[in-house]
Amino acid sequence: MKNPLYIIEYEYHHKPRSFIIRAEFMNNAEAWHWASCDAGIGIIPRSRHEKVKRVSKPIAERYGLENVKWRPSSNIPFIAQPYVPPPPE
Repeated sequence: MKNPLYIIEYEYHHKPRSFIIRAEFMNNAEAWHWASCDAGIGIIPRSRHEKVKRVSKPIAERYGLENVKWRPSSNIPFIAQPYVPPPPE
């Protein structure tokens, strides 16, 4: 299967988050980079050919990202957590 789906789960400032991404390949470094992009720390490339600086694990941890885990989406079904809006300030 070309461009399989991966599930990335992580914690950002001790709050669990998860998302699904389609990628050509996945490893721990890629998972940390994409989790940082989802959290707003990293830069999302405009196209797959654009070269952007990858966010490494130590830099992501400095900004509050932790416990990044990834898996192919076919292993365990993805169960989305219900959205709970933050309380008004």
